[in-house]
Formats: sequence, C-alpha cells, structure tokens
Amino acid sequence: MRVGRIPYINCYPVYGAIDRGLVPFDGTLIDGVPSDLNARMAAGTLDVSVVSAIEYARDSRRYVLLPDLAISCDGPVHSVMLFSHRQASELGGRRVIVSRSSMTSVALLELLFEHVWRVRPEFVPGDAELGDIARFSDERHDARLVIGDAALCIASQAARPTPLYRHCYDLGAEWKTWTGLPFVFAVWVAQRTAPVGDALLAHAALMASRDWGLVHLPELAHQASRATGVQEQTCLEYLSGLDYGLSYPHLAGLTEFYRRLVEAGRVPNGTLTFLPAA
Repeated sequence: MRVGRIPYINCYPVYGAIDRGLVPFDGTLIDGVPSDLNARMAAGTLDVSVVSAIEYARDSRRYVLLPDLAISCDGPVHSVMLFSHRQASELGGRRVIVSRSSMTSVALLELLFEHVWRVRPEFVPGDAELGDIARFSDERHDARLVIGDAALCIASQAARPTPLYRHCYDLGAEWKTWTGLPFVFAVWVAQRTAPVGDALLAHAALMASRDWGLVHLPELAHQASRATGVQEQTCLEYLSGLDYGLSYPHLAGLTEFYRRLVEAGRVPNGTLTFLPAA
C-alpha cells in the first residue's frame, strides 16, 4: 500500500509507532504537504492517505473515510492561524496571503471572512514553511494565513516585545465561537478502488500507532521540539490539545462545514461513506 503522511508534527501521534518499528506496517509511506497529498489521491497514485477535509467533500465518490481517525480540535488549534497587521474586520480589499498547502484552512478562512468578519479581502496564494518566516516582513501584505509547524512557531513568538504581527486569529477557536462545534481539519481516506483487505490492514496499523502515540506524547513532544525549535512544553500542550478520533461531535462539526461549503457552491453535495470496520 502507498500511504500518504504529512510531515508536520501534528501527525507524529499517528505515525510515531510505525516510524519506530513498534507497529508492523506493510506499505510505503510517502510524505507531502496536504495539498500535495490531495493531488496524489485525486490522481490515484496513493492508496490511503491523510488529506484535507475538503478533499473528501470535493470528490466523495472516489474515497471512503477511515473510521475514528482525523486531526480535529474543539477550540484553539494553534497551527492554523491568520496573522495580521490590522483587525480582521478591517481587511476588506486588503492583501491576505493564503497558504497553498491547505485547501481546508483556506476554505474555512473564506467562510469566516464572509460570515463572521463580513469583509472581502484580496486573497493571494503564497507559501509559509519554517524556512520562510524570516522573509515574511519583506513581502507586501496586510495579513497571512499560516498552517502547520510554521504557524506554531510564529504563535509561540507572539508574546515577545516585537512580534511579527499585531493580531492573530486561531481558526479553530474562531469556528468554535461561531458554530459551537469542533472542527476537523484532516481525515484519512482510502481509494474506493483499493483492495478492502489491504485498506483494513493499513487502517489497523494507523490506529495501533495512534493509540501508542497518545500514550507517549511527551516523547513525541521532545521530537517535535527538536524538529521545529519550539519549546518542548509548548509542543506537548499543542499535541495534547488535538483530537485524533472522529466522534459524533466531530462528525457534527465536519458535516456542518460541508453543509456550508455546499450552500456556498464550493463543493458538490455528497455523503459520508466509511471503510467497513475490521
């Protein structure tokens, strides 16, 4: 099986035991940012992968969801952030750089601007990885959507005397305030054409690895700190604040997100279809 993996630290709890050889895994792991894995799944070059939640909605007839496996938050997420030089409600017509790496985060940001902040900025595609932070101030923009490790790194600097941005908005927290629901940023899916037995084995390995990861978050936080330069305690709090299941409340948040996207004409209407449980 060809299985996709996002190299951000928020995936450490799901892949940590597989990486350490503690959970048998008969497959090939392929790394990529969310948008890259979305494209690979859409092209059929991956069998199973974590993808942006919106990718499933974009073509639900192609995929089945893996049960009880997602990256979700019920409030602040800390790694999907809008950093701005002015308040969000003052960004109408202003230049907002949006990450090319995450379709879900961009779609959520568009909904927030439309329904919560009620302004329409100028969205400009851009990139924001850890190595790009030093040049952020050199680019002409009023705000920037940053995801993943780079967002966590900038957010951890927000309390410094000279932060990069005056305002920051955590999109998980903004969604929670708006709807009262959790938000699902990423899900794991399999191709409908993938052999069911192989997909079930991959799902079982990912679940076993996740269960190990949730018990060993301090070890994973230490690894995350070394990878990002963010303080270990901050990494631990970050990983502990995420939810890697897909419970009824998370499904409610996911379907509400999909409902709003369908209503806005941004994805076709569809259904949630799951891989049969092992």
